Amino acid sequence: MNTRTDLTIELAEGIDGLSSEESVRNGVKISRTVIGDAETEERIGRPQGCYYTLEMLPFSDAAFEPDECFEAASDILRELLPAHGCVLAAGLGNSSITPDSIGPKAAGRILATRHISAELAEKCGLSPLRMTAVIAPGVLGQTGVEAAEYLRWLCEGLKPSAVIVIDAMAARSLSRLGRTLQICDTGISPGSGVGNDRPRIDSAYLGTRVISMGVPTVAELHPEGRHKAAGNMMITPREIDLLTDRAARFIAAAVNGALQPHLHPTEIMKLF
Repeated sequence: MNTRTDLTIELAEGIDGLSSEESVRNGVKISRTVIGDAETEERIGRPQGCYYTLEMLPFSDAAFEPDECFEAASDILRELLPAHGCVLAAGLGNSSITPDSIGPKAAGRILATRHISAELAEKCGLSPLRMTAVIAPGVLGQTGVEAAEYLRWLCEGLKPSAVIVIDAMAARSLSRLGRTLQICDTGISPGSGVGNDRPRIDSAYLGTRVISMGVPTVAELHPEGRHKAAGNMMITPREIDLLTDRAARFIAAAVNGALQPHLHPTEIMKLF
């Protein structure tokens, strides 16, 4: 039986008194789960807050077009973000490991605007631009610095009104791999889904609002029979390269759409 998961909707299954509101936007099924009290928080093992789960066609499906349904995620982000102020977008993960590369890939597609003056933006026809900073801090093994520490230092200097953290996740159900996006306002515990817990990144640690976004790319497998001696394994879809590329494109489109609603993702991509 698969046990590890970063998806709150999977942890909520079978919990008495905890249900999800469901809706459909732009062809995307959205489930909204609210953990509203300390008792439920303890039972489910997730902080109090609001968790959105978006389900769509697999990102690796030939029929999937991110630009046709990213607005559903953009709308949710816009609801969770403060109306004004600088936003820091952080793509977590290791770009050298494909299942863990969604964060850095998405960061590379998010429009950074903090360095663009209002006058220059107006001259280029980009006004009004929401001030945005973007970072892909890497992982501890690459930099010797925890991503949480890196982001706290940045927040001390930038003083953003919110931080958007993007990362790959683990799922319990194989059917959710590469087709589910979780958005929540409680922060994130990097690596928890694969048993490699890193310091939690949340509002208490960074001193500002933290919104996390993630797509599950791996699931835990418990071999049986003659394969049981191999021990538990983390598995990933065969089309993981295509999956991570499209998931990153979708997330970046959603973030850009939420922060720069006057620009279409196709216009933003022409700027890179």
